[in-house]
This record gives sequence, structure tokens and C-alpha cells, in this order.
Amino acid sequence: MRLWNTYREVASIAITRRISVMSSAKAFICPPTWIRRKKWPKPPPVSGGTFSIVDLFCGCGGLTLGAWEAARANNRRLKVKLAIDTCGDALAVYRANFGVSKKTAREIDIREVFPGKLGSRPQAVELTAVRKAGKVDILVAGPPCQGHSDLNNHTRRKDPRNGLYLRVTRAVELLRPGIVLIENVGAVIHDHSNVVARSVEMMQSIGYTVATRIVRASTLGLPQRRKRHILLAVRGADWNVADAFPTDDQQPVPISDYLADIEDEPEHRTEMFRTPSRMTLRNRKRVEYLFKRDAYNLPNKHRPPCHENGHSYISMYGRLHWDQPAQTITTGFGSMGQGRFVHPTRQRVITPHEAARIQGFPDFFDFSGARTRRSLQDMIGNAVPPVVAAWVLALRFPRAQPE
Repeated sequence: MRLWNTYREVASIAITRRISVMSSAKAFICPPTWIRRKKWPKPPPVSGGTFSIVDLFCGCGGLTLGAWEAARANNRRLKVKLAIDTCGDALAVYRANFGVSKKTAREIDIREVFPGKLGSRPQAVELTAVRKAGKVDILVAGPPCQGHSDLNNHTRRKDPRNGLYLRVTRAVELLRPGIVLIENVGAVIHDHSNVVARSVEMMQSIGYTVATRIVRASTLGLPQRRKRHILLAVRGADWNVADAFPTDDQQPVPISDYLADIEDEPEHRTEMFRTPSRMTLRNRKRVEYLFKRDAYNLPNKHRPPCHENGHSYISMYGRLHWDQPAQTITTGFGSMGQGRFVHPTRQRVITPHEAARIQGFPDFFDFSGARTRRSLQDMIGNAVPPVVAAWVLALRFPRAQPE
């Protein structure tokens, strides 16, 4: 495989990482300097070649952005062949950032595109999708994780949405991409229908080398305690797939590294993206209590009645620590009642801009296509941090011929 100068530099840094406390993720892929960029980095020349990508459950494009940056690090461009989601606002953001049309980034249920059972003959609609996609180098996906989440106390492990994971596997079976990356919550391995095990078995049966791992966002250089299950598969791999995952020796990154330059942004900006959600009078008093006492956890007596007699939700109504990573960013980051989302130095909850940075989205990524605060919070909270794809793909890109 051709080794570009950037590849050699990255490999050198990765080796150095094992004897240093510095994160290679911070050092070479999506570091804070990249996060603070106001303009898109200049793409490599077309002569460098192109990698093609399919993004299923694409949302606003976290995984595609990570693949785009990994391709750039390898002196390649990225071409989106197909992106699928059911959220119109998220797709509008995706299209605007990656310059693709509605025919490429489609608002459609994946079950309408890849409806066939694993191992069955392709249906007509599936053959149409295969023809339109053509040769696919990379397939990424972040199937809805709510059905597997430990926060889902009603249908966990048997949620109908869990089957969407297998729709990704069906797409892999038909498209035969060079590399596959699927992200989900850690609890996906406990799904009642064994979607991960079935997916691994299917991919291995058609010639993929597969590895899975629980990855902590902090090991990738993000200031977040997020933990996610990653499935990585490579067709005809000539390298150890498991080596693409980071080790767990990374020092935690504080949110101050990512937020220090924008903590006063809401005081002079009015855009929805740069201002916090409004709090009720009761919640404003709760925030005042935390700051007056330099506290980070709210006592039960100041919580809603349902919390006063004991609970396990310590982080809810809590304040973030400036010198520590944030908790997992969810769609509820606009409410202090849905997690530890009170800003550590300002009496407010974090803004969408701050949440996006904690998720690893750079300032040049345009979220203006979001029409409501709810849809903005949903697309940021549901997104897969770009560095997940960037880290895994930067060193271990699939072999591909320039188009």
C-alpha cells in the first residue's frame, strides 16, 4: 500500500504515543486546532485520487466528516455515493456541508432501500441501490441506539429499532464495501436478537475480517466520557483490524481545552446555535445554588419531588467540571434536568456550539440548516463524533483505485 508522507508522519506519532502521555488523536487527527477552524481545510488535488463512501443513518454527517478528514490526511478526496436518514433537518445540514443533492442524501427509511433478509436473493429495490452506489470503498453507519440504551427502561434489548442494525449488515452484504464502520451504544451486545453476533457471522462468511471494541471518546482526544461499541470490518484485510482501535492509556481531556475561547459567546451573539436554552425560574435558582456554594451536584431537597426520596441520577441538575471531561452529550443537553449540562463557569446550560465542540465538530461545520432548537439538539446529540471515523480510517484506509 502506498505510504504518503502524511501516513509516515501519522505512523511515527502513533508509535511515539505508546511511550508518551500525549494522545496521538490530539496530535494528528481532529485536534482542538482543527475544531476551532472557521473555514473548511483545502481538499487535496483531484489527482490524488478519491475514496467513495456510503453513510447509513447519516444524521448531520459526523461519520462522513471523520472519513473526509481521514481521506484528506491520506491525500485523497471523499465522494459521497449514498447517505440515508429520516430526519429532514439533519439531511439539510448534511447536504449543505458535503455539497450533495437530495438524490444522494435521501430522506428515506433504510428498510425501504435494503428490505431483504440476510442471505436472501437481492430484491429489485436493493439492486437499484447497488447499481446507483457502484463501487464503495467505505460504509459507515450509526443505527439508532435508543433501543439498546440503558436509559431505555421500557423496551431495552427487545426494541423493534434494534433490527435496524441488521439493515446495515444487509447493505454490507450487497454493496461489498472495502471497509465497514458501525457505531452504537455498548449495550448493543446484549440485544435480545443478537444483532452484533449475527452481523459478525454474516460479514465473516462473505470474506471480511471483523473486530469489535468498546471505545472511550477520551482515548480519541475528546473531552467526553462517551463509551461506544465499534464494529470494524475489512474485506480481504492484510492487516490486523484490531490494531486500528486506540488503547486506553489516554489522559482525560478537560472541556476547557475545547470551550475556553467561547465561554462568553452568548453575551454578544444571538444565533440559536450560539445561545443556551432558556431555563425556568426554578432551574435558574438551582443554578444559582450550585454557583453560590461552588457545588457540582444538586442536593435532593432542591430537586423535583420525584428525586427527593432517593435516586441514582446524580449527574442530572449537575454542573460540569472545567478541568474534567463532560458526560456523554445527549439530545437533552439543553436542559439541566436531563444530565450534567450546566456550564462550569457561567450560570447557564451549555450552548449547541459548545455541545458540538464537545462532540468534536469543528467551527467550519455549518449547522444553520436546523430550523428549530429541538432539531439542532437532536442532530448534535445523536451524531457520532467525527474523530471516531477519522481515527480508525486515517491509518488503515482501504485500498482503492483513483476514479
